[in-house]
Amino acid sequence: MTEHDTRTWFLTGASRGLGAAWAQAVLERGDRLAATARDAASLKPLVDKYGDQVLPLGFDVKDATAVREAVATAEAHFGGVDVLVNNAGHMLIGAVEEVTDEQARAQMDTNYFGPLWTTRAVLPGMRARGGGRILQVSSLGGVVAYPALGLYHASKWALEAISQSLAAEVAPYNIKVTLIEPIVFPSGLMSSSPQAREDAAYAHARQALFSGAAHIVPGDVTATGRAVLELVDAEEPPLRVLFGVGGLDEVRAEYAHRLEGWEKWDDVSRMAHGS
Repeated sequence: MTEHDTRTWFLTGASRGLGAAWAQAVLERGDRLAATARDAASLKPLVDKYGDQVLPLGFDVKDATAVREAVATAEAHFGGVDVLVNNAGHMLIGAVEEVTDEQARAQMDTNYFGPLWTTRAVLPGMRARGGGRILQVSSLGGVVAYPALGLYHASKWALEAISQSLAAEVAPYNIKVTLIEPIVFPSGLMSSSPQAREDAAYAHARQALFSGAAHIVPGDVTATGRAVLELVDAEEPPLRVLFGVGGLDEVRAEYAHRLEGWEKWDDVSRMAHGS
C-alpha cells in the first residue's frame, strides 16, 4: 500500500482470538493500529514485532471515560481513526434464571455499551474528516437465539439494532457500518468467558444448546483477517455479513419461522387494531 492509502485502525480485544488475527492482518499490510486490551502488557508481542505501527492501549471497554480517553489518545497519536473495530466481548452461558444480576449487567456492559462508547467517541472525528468505517462484531447469535444464551443474545441483538439505526444516521457523512456475524471459530471466547451457576432445572437447555451446535464445523481464525480487510476495502460494504459457513441455513429457518408465526396470528393482530 502507498502512504496515501494507509489507514489507522482502532481495534478492541486485540490480544487474543479473532482480534489478534485481525491485528496481524492489519499490520502485515502496513496499516497503523491502536490495539486495545484490558491489560496493555498483553499487546507487547505486537509492539515488539511492528514497532511504531502499533499504539498499545490498556482499558476496560465498560468504562466510558476510559474509552473516550483512549480514542482521544489514538487520534492525537495517529492524526485520526479511519476504522473502528468493536471486537471485545464475552459469552455468558446460562439460562435466564441462572445468571446473577451482576453477570447480566456485565454482559450488556461489555458487549453492548462498550461498542456504544467507542462508536460515539470516534464519530465526531470521522464526520470531520468526511468518512470512516465501523465494524461491529456481532454473532450468528445476533440474529437467532438458543436456550442457555439469553443474555448473550440480548447483548448482540441490541448491538444489531443500534448499528442498523446508526448506519442510516451516518451514511450522509460517508461513514459505513458493518455487522460481522461470526458463526463458530476456535477463538477461546467460551473458555475465557464467565459462566452462570448450573441449575438442574435447566439441564435440558444446556443439552439443547450444545447438541444443536455439534454439527457446525469451526472456521479458521486466521482466514478471517483477509475477510476483514475485504470489508474495509469495499466501496459499498454490507450492513451484515456472516463469517463462516452454515449460518445462512440457520438464518433462513429463523426468518421463515418468524413469518409463519406472524401470519398464523394475523387475525389477532387485526383484532388488536380494531379491524
